[in-house]
Amino acid sequence: MSKFELVCPCMLGVEGLVAQELRDNGMENVRPENGKVVFSGGFEEIARANITSRYSERVQILLGTFYAESFDMLFEAVKKLPWEEFIGRSDTFPVKGRSLSSKLTSIPDCQKIIKKAVVERLKQSYHMDWFPEEGPVHQIQFLILKDKCSIMLDTSGEGLHKRGYRKKSTEAPIKETLAAAMCNIARVRTDATFYDPFCGSGTILIEAAMMAHNIAPGIRRHFASEKWGVMSNQIWEQERTRARDLINKEAEFQAYGFDLDPSAVELAQSNAIKAGVSKKIHLSVADVKDFAPDTQYGCVVTNPPYGERLLDIKGAQAIYKTMGKVFERKPGWSYTIISPDEDFERCFGKSADKRRKLYNGMIRCQVYQYFKNK
Repeated sequence: MSKFELVCPCMLGVEGLVAQELRDNGMENVRPENGKVVFSGGFEEIARANITSRYSERVQILLGTFYAESFDMLFEAVKKLPWEEFIGRSDTFPVKGRSLSSKLTSIPDCQKIIKKAVVERLKQSYHMDWFPEEGPVHQIQFLILKDKCSIMLDTSGEGLHKRGYRKKSTEAPIKETLAAAMCNIARVRTDATFYDPFCGSGTILIEAAMMAHNIAPGIRRHFASEKWGVMSNQIWEQERTRARDLINKEAEFQAYGFDLDPSAVELAQSNAIKAGVSKKIHLSVADVKDFAPDTQYGCVVTNPPYGERLLDIKGAQAIYKTMGKVFERKPGWSYTIISPDEDFERCFGKSADKRRKLYNGMIRCQVYQYFKNK
């Protein structure tokens, strides 16, 4: 089988998590870079990465990289790429991308040139003058950074954060990939007693349950490349069977979620059912000021409301103060909290044992971790 250079774009700050995840799934030549992880693989690895990746945004085939300071250079370099190995006679192949700090600044012009070059290559391969583009989508993506152009073919379709269980969400949801990253950072165990006192639509709870049971995040959804003529259904069936076989049905994980909004709790329950983990997640309407769990151990991971999201800064900081009172430091307990507020620790009343930068959408945040007894 042919091997390609593959790319998993990801949120800044989680490149290491993506790289380790790919290695754990048997990928070769894994190389983390800024905002992405590069690795080697064929169609099996494309299917496996799409189905199993918790932290990546998508899986792309990197067809080529080259310098292009003029449209002629861009056209000739794109035309040399082996498009016929992926795109069939009737397939659809739209183009989109970005250009940063480069001589070729016009995105529409770059799109037109790349499209024209692909068409010319396919004309030569298929001896056709016109392509109907009625078949499966092969999304072509480009990035021109300081005149260096990367040409990719997207295999995922919708972003990998769309697991398929969250049809609706509360007003300011946390992205599934970020929720999964927080659960990884918190070291959620298979026997964890897990809490989220601001559960919203249940994303953190669901991602924790899926992680504890080793349920592949993409096992319930489909991907653009499933429809490609060059990828057999057998590969996808094989990789889904592999993922199902790796599910840990014996995990003793239990989760408890609370929210002030009854409609959020109802939505979280619905999403947990769609994700297949509702038996492991217990939900109720409650205020964080009443957070007083009676279990011996606990792992709290949460995304409290904050000024740029739902509350004014003063209201958010009042919640942080309450959290500092009810989140007791005691043996067997840990707290992982994400916030963009630089005054979080002052309001919370305690300095974090560990901090880590992550992005919630375009908002730069800190993940604050408390796990020491004092």
